[in-house]
Amino acid sequence: MKRRHLLIAPAALLAGCNRAKKLRIAVIPKSTAHLFWVSVHAGALAAAKKYGAEILWNGPPTESDYSRQIQIVDSMIAQRVDGIAIAAAERKALVGVVERAAASGIPVAVFDSGLDTRSYLTFVSTDNYAGGQLGARKLAGLMGGKGDAAIIMHAPGSFSTMDRERGFRDAMKSEFPGIRIVAGQFSMGDRARARAAAENILSAQASLGGFFASTEPASAGISLALKARKRNGAVKFVGFDSSDAMMDDLRDGTLHATVVQDAFRLGYDPVRILIEKTRGVTPPKQVDLPARAVTAADLDQPDIIELLKPDIKKYL
Repeated sequence: MKRRHLLIAPAALLAGCNRAKKLRIAVIPKSTAHLFWVSVHAGALAAAKKYGAEILWNGPPTESDYSRQIQIVDSMIAQRVDGIAIAAAERKALVGVVERAAASGIPVAVFDSGLDTRSYLTFVSTDNYAGGQLGARKLAGLMGGKGDAAIIMHAPGSFSTMDRERGFRDAMKSEFPGIRIVAGQFSMGDRARARAAAENILSAQASLGGFFASTEPASAGISLALKARKRNGAVKFVGFDSSDAMMDDLRDGTLHATVVQDAFRLGYDPVRILIEKTRGVTPPKQVDLPARAVTAADLDQPDIIELLKPDIKKYL
């Protein structure tokens, strides 16, 4: 009986080791406060389910709290996770901790917003510069190629949104000389601050013909300001990203168009790439995802419904 017990115990230990070897992928968004990141989370979980991995999802409460994001990455390094996917809240501040992860042998996939380092496996992102250009062309068309426009921006140092804003400005300058960008203010990812900024601009610029927002919170703030000042519909408005409230704004004419990303895929692809790396697959250094402009007329199209409302309940 004793011999039989000794033979069974190592097999049980081996089975336990195999179970413990399930890959753990940390996914660290800029924040957990906005609906955009819910779709990203669902995409990450979908990839993990397909490939048999575990997702450790953790992010700061707001997109400006990059010190908390640094703490989370450090904790994942200490846990010796098998991979880290991160949407960096600040392009310089997160460099050190991402380089620490890479130096410790943990592969890092950067997604959504980039960093001033090359110490990562891959960068998965919407082509944000092109997205900003798309927003400029849509707004310029709505404004008839002339008039005064303003931008509600996100935050200094945010790689993705700075690219959107730069693309918007560059396209306006080079393609639409009849449109002047007369104001631009930061919202810091807060819709109340975005509303206050938009109301200030509306007060100062009586002839304002158009608004562009580079994020969902900025879009929400502009919408509230336009409604409060009874300028909704009169001021042409192009946003970025989507939410249920933004879709309502499209239908009632407050929002004329929004540039949308595939948030589900932004969560799915980094996790897939990190898992495939453990199986010997080397990914490209950069993966660009296209953006798309959506208007009220598009909302009932099946591909737009799938893009804007992925089946997140299936995974969350």
